[in-house]
Amino acid sequence: MAKNPDDPSIMSTARTEAYSDAVFAIAATLLVLDLTTATIGRVTTDAELWAALGAMMPNFIAFGVSFALLSMLWVIHARQFRDIARVDEPLLWLNNARLLFIVLIPFTTSLTAEYSEYYAGRMLFPINFFFAALMGFLSWEWASRGGRLLREGIADARAQGVGGRAAVMIAAVVAVISPWVGSWAFFLYFLNGPLTNLLSRRMRGPRDVVGGAG
Repeated sequence: MAKNPDDPSIMSTARTEAYSDAVFAIAATLLVLDLTTATIGRVTTDAELWAALGAMMPNFIAFGVSFALLSMLWVIHARQFRDIARVDEPLLWLNNARLLFIVLIPFTTSLTAEYSEYYAGRMLFPINFFFAALMGFLSWEWASRGGRLLREGIADARAQGVGGRAAVMIAAVVAVISPWVGSWAFFLYFLNGPLTNLLSRRMRGPRDVVGGAG
């Protein structure tokens, strides 16, 4: 599909990127609100303070995991908008849906930290990340459809979406197994890079064979 710069439904990405960066930044900042000295209560000795800090370890772990995963989602967003030159209304609303799940992350993080003994407390956090990753993947799929929203020179738009596809696949597995293994499931996100490389090689393989045969 040819790009039409005069189409009034096509807009610059500047405001979308600024809004998205602000939402990511606010969500990352809100994560720290669960780490408060009010949880510690009154202490009179160093031993009591260390014990109170130790009792907060689930909160520290939830904060660290959430911040790392939120940063991963931001990196995926930044990479996508490096290659997206313009937006239309469907892409704007897909991006808004993605940000909806981003701003929910501080809440679902606190559920995991405070209510991990309950099924809902363990499940909502990974489900939240799954939908955030899914909306990111769908955003790229829409933007790359026909190439009209991408910058010039994107050789293989389908291959560019591999990282988002890998994140969705891992997020789905994490959501399924987290009720049984808890926060350990989130270590699967470390496989995002290797899985992305594997999917990229599988996508390039057939074309390379055809090219070599020619």
